[in-house]
Amino acid sequence: MAANHYEPSRFVMDFHLAAFAYYDGLTVIDELTLGQKVELVAEPDNPHDPDAVAIYYQGKKIGYVPEAKNALLSTFLYFGHGDIFEARIQAMNLQQHPERQFRVVVYVKDGR
Repeated sequence: MAANHYEPSRFVMDFHLAAFAYYDGLTVIDELTLGQKVELVAEPDNPHDPDAVAIYYQGKKIGYVPEAKNALLSTFLYFGHGDIFEARIQAMNLQQHPERQFRVVVYVKDGR
C-alpha cells in the first residue's frame, strides 16, 4: 500500500478588504474576479498605522489589510520579504456593504 504524502497548506491568512470605498476600487471593480492576483505593499510611513499594508491591483490602491491582521505581513514586507507571498481575490459579493464586498487570501509561494 502506498503511503500518502502530507502536503501542508500554503495558507497564511484571509480577510475582508478594508477601506475599499475610499480608494480606487470602484475604478477597477469590473476587472476584479475570483482568483485575481493583487499586490501587498507596506506603508511604514502611514500616519494612521505604521503597520499598514495596502492592497493594489494593476497599480491602483484598492484598500488595506485590516489593522487587526496586518502586523505579520507588514514586518515581512518592511524587511524585503514580500516576494514570498501571493495574494488573490478569494470571494466577492457586490451586494454587501463596501467593507464586506471582497475577501483576499494570502498564501506563501511554493519555492520548491
